[in-house]
Amino acid sequence: MDRKIRIIDGIDRIELFGNLDVNLNLIKEATGAEIFQREDELVIKAGPGMDGLTDEEKENAMELAAGILSEMMSILAGGESLDKQKAAYVINLKKEGISYGENRVGRDVICFTHKGKPLKPKTLGQKNYVNSIREKDVVFGIGPAGTGKTYIAVAMAINAFKNKEVQKIILARPAVEAGERLGFLPGDLQEKVDPYLRPLYDALYDVLGRDAAQRLKEKEAIEVVPLAYMRGRTLDNSFIILDEAQNTTREQMKMFLTRMGFGSKVVVTGDITQIDLPRGKKSGLVEAERVLKDVKDIDFCYLKDADVVRHELVRKIINAYDRYYKKYPEEMEE
Repeated sequence: MDRKIRIIDGIDRIELFGNLDVNLNLIKEATGAEIFQREDELVIKAGPGMDGLTDEEKENAMELAAGILSEMMSILAGGESLDKQKAAYVINLKKEGISYGENRVGRDVICFTHKGKPLKPKTLGQKNYVNSIREKDVVFGIGPAGTGKTYIAVAMAINAFKNKEVQKIILARPAVEAGERLGFLPGDLQEKVDPYLRPLYDALYDVLGRDAAQRLKEKEAIEVVPLAYMRGRTLDNSFIILDEAQNTTREQMKMFLTRMGFGSKVVVTGDITQIDLPRGKKSGLVEAERVLKDVKDIDFCYLKDADVVRHELVRKIINAYDRYYKKYPEEMEE
């Protein structure tokens, strides 16, 4: 009943197994299989975690473990890195019958940072999001924190600008905490709003570099503005991103979407589980999801906890909250 898999020549076995065998332990936790190295082979045995399973179930678990190991070796053989986070993601995909390699998740380069680092989608959800932005004029990226919604949108905008597909990048965000109202924002714009636009600046600086981003901003090729300042404009040949869209009102969302001019692309990002609007105010993102779902050339991409690319605990935190609110839905209304 033991399975044997030959280790692909030339791959880094330490990276395959993970620090202190962390990757092998993840496979063991997911399948119940014990994995041992014997010269140039990996031997897969039924472990105590399979106790109580039928022979057929044990066979399926061993098959799954073998498939995961083959997938991980293919990733390394293809020149990609393999850390604990990616290993966990490959395992989760494989359990759903999806191949990381066949979907070419990590081979699609969005753009290169100012340091020459290639930016690639790290999950299947991110890859689908990137493809939607390429193919559609209006894309809504909806999902929990840490799934790369904003970062990917900014990277795609910069790539479009560099390729002369657009003449301007506009990044907007509702500044709910700063007391934004339609057409009005109290106090000095820079002082009042900059702290709430910081995540957009961070993404810009990471991809373009601070100096290049500032130069383009001075030339007005890049604008980072509060949503209220979008009113009354028509934006042609622009890549327009609205971040934290769950905190727009119905009126703001309609106002924003109708700013779109010829030759422009719009990406709207948000997390409908983190709405900070005052009680009684309906989210423009939630309404747009209902109203626009059947409109041609508008796409809704849903990123999930499996697409989280921050610390592994972030995924567990999101799952814990989801389970809690499903059990106690009334708590979400408070």
